[in-house]
Amino acid sequence: MRIIYDKKDKIAYITINRPEAMNALDATGWQELIAAIEDFRQDDRSWVLIITGTGDKAFSVGIDLKSLAPSLTSGKTKQAAPTVWFKDIFKPIIAAVNGFCFGGAMEVVLGTDIRIAAENAVFSQREPSWGIMPSGGCPSRLARQISWCHAMEMLLVAGEITAQEAYRMGLVNRVVPLNQLMPTAESIARRICENGPLAVRAAKEAAIRSLSMPLDQALVLEFFMAERSFATEDAKEGPRAFAEKRKPRFQGA
Repeated sequence: MRIIYDKKDKIAYITINRPEAMNALDATGWQELIAAIEDFRQDDRSWVLIITGTGDKAFSVGIDLKSLAPSLTSGKTKQAAPTVWFKDIFKPIIAAVNGFCFGGAMEVVLGTDIRIAAENAVFSQREPSWGIMPSGGCPSRLARQISWCHAMEMLLVAGEITAQEAYRMGLVNRVVPLNQLMPTAESIARRICENGPLAVRAAKEAAIRSLSMPLDQALVLEFFMAERSFATEDAKEGPRAFAEKRKPRFQGA
């Protein structure tokens, strides 16, 4: 299996599992990844997703150039991956980046919400060095998430940046020792799971949708989404638990 997909309590895990090829993904791997993402989208029992790679050398070096590039450049085959990773998934997604994160893997990471990098993480948008345009959301997302000049350097130079450089430019939230990578990601996931899931999803959805709106329209959207959130059972449970001095028991309803 190129993708290991697990669930534990309210947390789902996607692990890219092709260590003999630095977790590069061929057509089968991309399809397994897409299927796992779709399952997470539809499973109401999974509140948070963590995505990582097997081993300590690579999160993933992106597409398997030997197997996929010929079909993609032939003009006869459409891209194997979706145009934009994690589009319209409003549940939180955490990336735990171990080692190399190149090309298509960078595009996967750009679709996540919270990113933890191991100290050995290295990021690069490598496609231009092979004469291929980056796609899968990178040109669209990168300059929205970090400064224009940093985004252009990554896209045009196709060089490598370290975990600490990625932290300084705001590409990742934290840099931790490799042995603390998954414990840190899981700690954040568990903390999110203590919150009301509907409130968390509404907050993420409002943030994403407001990016394409003028501020006054975004505020109107936020108001209506909050009004809908206030009508849920979880919104009643939270204040009730506060008054009773206990932890809330959220049901996602």
